[in-house]
Amino acid sequence: MTSATFESNSTGHPRRWWILLILCLSLMVLVVDNTVLNLAIPSLMRDLAATPADIQWVIDAYILAFAGLLLTAGSLSDRFGRRKMLLLGLVVFGAASLLATLASNPAQLIACRGLMGVGGSLLMPSTLSLLFTVFPPEEQRKAMAGWSAVAMLGVIAGPTVGGVLLNHFWWGSIFWLNVPIAILAIIGTLAFIPESRGPARDVDPVGAVLSIIGMAAVVWAIISIPGDGLGSGRVLGGLAVGVAGLVGFALWEKRSAHPMVPLALFRDRNFSGTSFSIVLLSFTAGGLLLALTQYLQFVLGYSPLKAGLALIPYAVAATVFNGLGATLGKKLADRTLIVIGLAVIAASFGILSQVSPSTGYGLLIIGLLVMGVGGGLAGPAAYTLLMQAVPAEHRGVGSAMNDTVQQTGAALSVAVLGSVLAAAYTAALPDSVPSAGRDSIASTLALGPSFAGAAREAFTDAMSIAMTVGLVGALAGAVVALLVLPRNGPAVAGGVAVAAGGVPVAADGVPGDVDGGERGVSA
Repeated sequence: MTSATFESNSTGHPRRWWILLILCLSLMVLVVDNTVLNLAIPSLMRDLAATPADIQWVIDAYILAFAGLLLTAGSLSDRFGRRKMLLLGLVVFGAASLLATLASNPAQLIACRGLMGVGGSLLMPSTLSLLFTVFPPEEQRKAMAGWSAVAMLGVIAGPTVGGVLLNHFWWGSIFWLNVPIAILAIIGTLAFIPESRGPARDVDPVGAVLSIIGMAAVVWAIISIPGDGLGSGRVLGGLAVGVAGLVGFALWEKRSAHPMVPLALFRDRNFSGTSFSIVLLSFTAGGLLLALTQYLQFVLGYSPLKAGLALIPYAVAATVFNGLGATLGKKLADRTLIVIGLAVIAASFGILSQVSPSTGYGLLIIGLLVMGVGGGLAGPAAYTLLMQAVPAEHRGVGSAMNDTVQQTGAALSVAVLGSVLAAAYTAALPDSVPSAGRDSIASTLALGPSFAGAAREAFTDAMSIAMTVGLVGALAGAVVALLVLPRNGPAVAGGVAVAAGGVPVAADGVPGDVDGGERGVSA
């Protein structure tokens, strides 16, 4: 690697496609981990004696740490170097995955998952910020589609390889998957990815503390809803602390000479409207795997490997339509693609709400294919629109904002859809089922074959209700995108874009001075 400095320009970095490959590999380690973890839920219930509450915390400990630290991590990457933070995140994530294989009880696994969330928060903001730094504006949408497609490859590879491991080894083997991927990503980062950072400015420790308290408390409140109820002291107290922290953060950032997050971003309809659409997009998908992995294994009796393979249609459809969405993005406004995509996702939830023990896999595969089509159309358009609204010097924070709204939506999904699923399942069980078997379908099936039929019927009834909630969330996202986002996206002419409201946009596709403002990328 040479010591030359690369400045963001209209031609892009000469190694940008190799860089995209490494960034995708870094993203894959997160995607593989989360898809395999959902697949391993039944194994964790059996082998670690994990309760449904334990399982939710195994999932949510990661979300809590990830969402709480994202804005701070994104700001630090802009200040100290996006490549450095990417490397640090990969090291922490890989090490935490290794520790997770040694966990002997749910509490230890929850702690390891929290540490993995710390690693994920460090590496994730750098992936999108580096992508939008090294690619010229005319290639950013194509690169975004490739980034999303590789994420879908992780959705395929994770359950498939994870299913093989779960069929032949103990549950801890699924975390071994992360270690070689993290090592390869570290090697590729050192070999190919240049350093990138924003203009030199002071660190904002007060803003960092307030953002961590605010985001962590809000996410804590959300993920406490299923166990404690919306009106509980823990939930209301968490929301109060979170709102106070975020309000304090906004007030501090407004007066700070070097704010972590430029609050003017939220006056941009592309940024604010897309952020809310992404929350609802993530809400629709976040709790889906939580329900489907249990349906496939507990209701249909699939092995972990077969359950993983059964999810492939969703990933394939999303991958294909990611590419199609990138092509259509040159002809259709991002708003149009987001609205259509969310409407298609709503239709898929309508299909999935009709699934029952007797419909088997046939109806499920149709719902998964339709879901993949909708996600492929809406996702890349939403993420590209959001990132193009962020000034170049704040790309790390912009990427962190993208990840934060996704994780907020995912946390809401697990909390709301998970709560709906659990409550509806218990309510649907006949009175003859003992209290020891009413917490989850796993506990009911453990009572013996005489309760199996009731358990499967109750679970599919509950899943139908949860899918209906997902349908409402997807439709709400489509309405928000239709009403809030500008009718037309930025139009590029002569290397300088003009946003819908007439705001000048730099040649790299983001608002700001035409001559940029990025400190440069050292190779």
